[in-house]
Amino acid sequence: MSTAYKNRIQEFKVALSEEIINLKTLRELCFNGVPFEGGIRALCWKILLNYLPLDQTLWESFLKKQREVYSQFLKEMIIQPGIAKANLGLSREDVTMEDHPLNPNPDSRWNTYFKDNEILLQIDKDVRRLYPDMAFFQRPTDYPCKLILDPQNDYETLRRRVEQTTLKAQTVNRNRSGVTNVSSPGKALNLYPSNEYEVLPSGSEAHWEVVERILFIYAKLNPGIAYVQGMNEIVGPIYYTFATDPNSQWKEHAEADTFFCFTNLMSENRDNFIKSLDDSQCGITYKMESVYSMLKDKDLELYLKLEEQKIKPQYFTFRWLTLLLSQEFLLPDVIRIWDTLFSDQDRFHFLILVCCAMLVLIKDSIMAGDFTVNMRLLQDYPISDVHTILMKAKELQDNS
Repeated sequence: MSTAYKNRIQEFKVALSEEIINLKTLRELCFNGVPFEGGIRALCWKILLNYLPLDQTLWESFLKKQREVYSQFLKEMIIQPGIAKANLGLSREDVTMEDHPLNPNPDSRWNTYFKDNEILLQIDKDVRRLYPDMAFFQRPTDYPCKLILDPQNDYETLRRRVEQTTLKAQTVNRNRSGVTNVSSPGKALNLYPSNEYEVLPSGSEAHWEVVERILFIYAKLNPGIAYVQGMNEIVGPIYYTFATDPNSQWKEHAEADTFFCFTNLMSENRDNFIKSLDDSQCGITYKMESVYSMLKDKDLELYLKLEEQKIKPQYFTFRWLTLLLSQEFLLPDVIRIWDTLFSDQDRFHFLILVCCAMLVLIKDSIMAGDFTVNMRLLQDYPISDVHTILMKAKELQDNS
């Protein structure tokens, strides 16, 4: 470890040891990247995402309260419906009860249960694919959720719900001779490709299952937006950062802390996921067009080239902006970009600067390419050095 890097870690330690954290100082430090050592990054993100109060004396009581609130969410939204299903689904007498699986009333608990299952299946499909090039999300967590994995429980967990629902959704194929084949649900839905996911022993759970629970609780608490594909890509890096924290006292509570940090980040980013707001001033269309209007200001020649080739910002910036570039780079690089994004007071404006920098840096290739070549460049961005991109974005910011 170089002396400069050691000094940098020391600067962070000093900033984080203040009784009242100086947010301006911390932001300036984080802008140039946060060290992982000693759990510094995980701690800085919790402050930058407005989760931890700046007054350090409040942390202990605040965290205790938040983690209890999260346990309550688990009980109300996963455990109680699971128990109700286990109790209601068994005996015949339930059919005469007011609430039963065929009850058409939209307020029926069963109706909610089936609707939730649709959301859960979508989440499940997405979280199983999180960062497939890394083993981390498939590995068991050191801190499985005791509330849910208690061996005394015979209620339905999320994992069991997915398995049950998938079994019920078996695909029926008719072959030419009229014989009906019921194909195995795993193969039909491609949810469980063979050998891709090992089934973990009882009492343990994979990291992707924790992410699934976070997203399911978020969807239940935010019915106006629920779950939209891609949210998994935003939870993933936050959870990874907290679940690999070298400090085990923090690491143990990665699930609850991720949930609240994700919720805070989504409160700033959620408009991008709400279709009805697409064309409003806070919606995604406006932000995509902002990338081009900024580019027009910074590099008119490049802007005119893209216009001439009719390459609309929607073709590539939609993913860049909604997923905060999490799909464009490898996870360690995404995390490094997020250090800078989270540290900027107006993080979404800085994200537009980063997108603009990404275009300016490949100007020569774009000027030389035709529509097809350029679309391929933009869909599969060629520069992997995120430091260069962030420096360029900062330069564009300073020149405005």
